[in-house]
Amino acid sequence: MNMELWYTEKQTENHGITTKITDTLYSEKTEFQQIDVITTKQFGRMLVLDGMVMTTDVDEFVYHEMITHIAMNTHPNPKKVLVVGGGDGGAIREIVKHPSVEKAVLAEIDGGVIESCKKYFPEIASALTGNSRVDVQVIDGIKHIHDHKGEYDVIMVDSTEPVGPAVGLFEKGFYQGIFDALKPDGIMVAQTESPWFNRELIKRVFKDLKSIFPVTRLYTCSIPTYPSGLWSFTIASKKHDPLEVDASQIKPMDTKYYNADLHHAVFKLPNFVAELTRD
Repeated sequence: MNMELWYTEKQTENHGITTKITDTLYSEKTEFQQIDVITTKQFGRMLVLDGMVMTTDVDEFVYHEMITHIAMNTHPNPKKVLVVGGGDGGAIREIVKHPSVEKAVLAEIDGGVIESCKKYFPEIASALTGNSRVDVQVIDGIKHIHDHKGEYDVIMVDSTEPVGPAVGLFEKGFYQGIFDALKPDGIMVAQTESPWFNRELIKRVFKDLKSIFPVTRLYTCSIPTYPSGLWSFTIASKKHDPLEVDASQIKPMDTKYYNADLHHAVFKLPNFVAELTRD
């Protein structure tokens, strides 16, 4: 009899996803979290932090392109960009596709994530080594933004779910810190979880950001390995509105999901999602 191995993420008390795996490549308990890298039959290698799926070989491009290019193409000249979290390096990889970028800073609290992704996800982490524009810092992202007032054109919050070391990355005080760390025309974007399972979180984050920034928008995309497959991002800006971007001026890029047509389309929300943005 052949034994089958399956990995299951319990996304809520009553729901989860499961996928067939062949082996565990890496397992480490760091100061901050449990890191596991497993090989799945459907999605290739999968990074799991504290039992939650973070990224996979097959669908990673969706998340990393969508957290990055909306904001980068909304800002007219992004030169200095910060990623808080995002130790896998995928957001940094997408950022440096923009020729205007002079410096891309990664502020990741857990060096174990960075090192494991360099080894097991080299395509995702490709920009973390050997790129003179990239500055990798193993540091608390909250501390970093408070130490760098008015320095960044774009800040991306590429966090895990709001548990453990990421709890503070979903609080209003952190968003105020980001506002202060941005230049006068700066933009921020954060992953804000599933509209099916995290409705109250999305509503609270949107309200908090709207109270701080003049422009706040919610957008979604499809990521099959994330809870419900429907994922949200919230973008907030001191000046530039992503809906006012001239799509004809968006230059074609080496992307698999994002394109000029999608730039505006992702802001067209189903009614049950749009209501989360209303007071």
